Amino acid sequence: MEGWNQTSVTVFILLGLTRDPKLQIPLFVLFLLVYVITLLANIGIILVTRLDVRLRTPMYFFLFHLSIVDICLSSDVTPKTMQTVLTERKTISVLGCALQMYFFLCFATIEVYLLAAMAYDRYVAICNPLLYPVIMTRGLCIRMLSAVYIIGFCNALIHTVLAFQLSYCRSNVINHFFCDILPILVLSCSDHSVNDIVLVFLAGFHSISTFTAILISYTYIISNILRIRSAEGRRKAFNTCASHFTAVLIFYGTLFAIYLRPNSGYSMNQDKIVSVFYTVLIPMINPLIYSLRNKDVKAALIKQFTRKT
Repeated sequence: MEGWNQTSVTVFILLGLTRDPKLQIPLFVLFLLVYVITLLANIGIILVTRLDVRLRTPMYFFLFHLSIVDICLSSDVTPKTMQTVLTERKTISVLGCALQMYFFLCFATIEVYLLAAMAYDRYVAICNPLLYPVIMTRGLCIRMLSAVYIIGFCNALIHTVLAFQLSYCRSNVINHFFCDILPILVLSCSDHSVNDIVLVFLAGFHSISTFTAILISYTYIISNILRIRSAEGRRKAFNTCASHFTAVLIFYGTLFAIYLRPNSGYSMNQDKIVSVFYTVLIPMINPLIYSLRNKDVKAALIKQFTRKT
């Protein structure tokens, strides 16, 4: 708390998604339903990738951790959002706000790098199938995963420390449903130009570098798939990548819409709607995409469900 000694604000007030009392109960029910589905779907992916020996491959190793990150990302935001929607208690302490911002930025960063690691895995599997067991060893997967988590922890720490070293003395009302970095910065009565530069630079670097790596991987993947003579072979190869590429497009689309755009296009109310996608809906959509579009996962889920029944 020593870095926050210039902050006169002791609590923040989250305005939430809407002030209309008629929408409170429907929104609460909707968020509760989405959160329950998120937990069940991701826990299902976690269990099935651990229990089924056929899914103990690098692809499902990364999918296992993606489900963990999705649970953590959703749990960081959704429960507090449900509380602010249904009750009059819309306050959050400065420490609580800092922790929420830190974990949100941490898990969001980890997710973009996990998606890039999964794209590289698909590239090696399709473009170098004979060398796949040699290249994608367990040691390499663990090193890649460790780097992903370290980058996520460090990136979140930088933004959170910079944000909460500023002074907040004008207003404590956050026009958002969680402690995101942009709604926090606009409340500061200090000069936050350094924060803006760091945010644009790091967000741009993490998003663009990982998205470029994914695009390069899929350029090689599609090129190799189109050279497959068998229509059935092409279909199977496309199916192995379709679920991952769908998740990539949804997640990166929402991130680019918020963090990589000119200030003239900044609108807090529009940001709330877009933010719902990557904080609440995408953690639910990801396991559904991977389970519904992946035959191996569907077969493993059916097998485990039949066995338990």
